[in-house]
Amino acid sequence: MPKLRIATRQSPLALWQTEHVAARLIALHPDLSVTLVPMSTRGDQVLDRSLSAIGGKGLFLKELEEAMLRLDADCAVHSLKDVPMDLEPGFALPAILARADHADAFVSNHHDGIDALPRGARVGTSSLRRQAQLRARRPDLQLVDLRGNVNTRLGKLDAGDYDAIVLACAGLERLGMGLRIRQRLDAPGWLPAPAQGAIAVECRDGDEATARLLSVLDDADTRCCVEAERALNRSLGGSCQVPIAAFARLEGGRIDLQGLVGDANDGRVLRARADGAMDAADALGRQVADLLREAGANDLLGAQKA
Repeated sequence: MPKLRIATRQSPLALWQTEHVAARLIALHPDLSVTLVPMSTRGDQVLDRSLSAIGGKGLFLKELEEAMLRLDADCAVHSLKDVPMDLEPGFALPAILARADHADAFVSNHHDGIDALPRGARVGTSSLRRQAQLRARRPDLQLVDLRGNVNTRLGKLDAGDYDAIVLACAGLERLGMGLRIRQRLDAPGWLPAPAQGAIAVECRDGDEATARLLSVLDDADTRCCVEAERALNRSLGGSCQVPIAAFARLEGGRIDLQGLVGDANDGRVLRARADGAMDAADALGRQVADLLREAGANDLLGAQKA
């Protein structure tokens, strides 16, 4: 009987995603034995500072990758939006599952949407991308850092610490909390993080047996779209330390890619859009990144990295 050990973070959402992957694998490989290896990462442990201040979303992967290198786990499940644009050497992503809802969610107990918030309302989000788009739309709002898992963030909202918070629709829906969404923030007016809503499974590069087991979960259309988004982000040197958004969809056999670079301090936003062939996702991502540079993205990003 083949066995598979899956490393995962211990947050409720991470466990849901890993259990979802495990259930899908068992359904497709009925003789497979799956064991979860829950772990705590530095990204989960340090909650008093923003991710950009402590090193970025890659902190959610490091301990899981080390477990794979120690042979304590065979693979790891991630939200693809948290996976750095370039994997550490020795790792691969053999499976990217069909994408769930890509949009952001406006969540509030008293207000129906961003435009319904009173002047000076407190909105919680630790994402510079979300902050930039909020500031572009409502420069009067107070934007306050918000860390922790989904339940922790909702608890702070319910305690009255914020008038509203912004989360990912997919995370709320996966946890059975879709009714908390008061407004979907969607393209073209609002763009998500590159690959938001997609789950990826990582394994050691060269572990062909594990890669074969996982590859049955790979969704070609989702991979095509997120590769374009991640190529844009990579070309612009993106991380959680700079406000970059991207969203690709397939239309008429081609990829339509929208990109955005913003300034979380003053709300300036630059946008670009192009389409390309499905077998040229990487080139399309670089093309839209070039259009953003022509519009002044390098100056915007450089000022925020300084």
